[in-house]
Amino acid sequence: MKAPLLVGCDVRNMSKETVMILTNKEAIGVSQDPMGVQGHKVNSSNNLEVWAGPLSNHSVAAILLNRGTIKEKITMDFKSINITSSKAAIRDLWQHKDLGTFTDMFTADVDPHGVVFVTAKPQ
Repeated sequence: MKAPLLVGCDVRNMSKETVMILTNKEAIGVSQDPMGVQGHKVNSSNNLEVWAGPLSNHSVAAILLNRGTIKEKITMDFKSINITSSKAAIRDLWQHKDLGTFTDMFTADVDPHGVVFVTAKPQ
């Protein structure tokens, strides 16, 4: 297990958004992945960061984080997250949606102070 699941708010008064985040089965699956390997920062430029970590199903979980105040494009290079294949299938864990197969990299528009949470499965 990677990390315990802790809630730091009054559960009696959680917003719908907070409940959706805390009960997201795909996100919980990443947190509780049996491989137990912690994610790490693989890229940082100004207010933009990419964090990634391996999963037991040979995929990689990644977040694209925008710490800035304007919407930005963030690119995740597959080599930087230890995907040796040139192609990877990307799944958005917040939207529960397959985004397609990408070559060498994946780019997403990330809202200010926002996160795009994906898995990348080598093809």
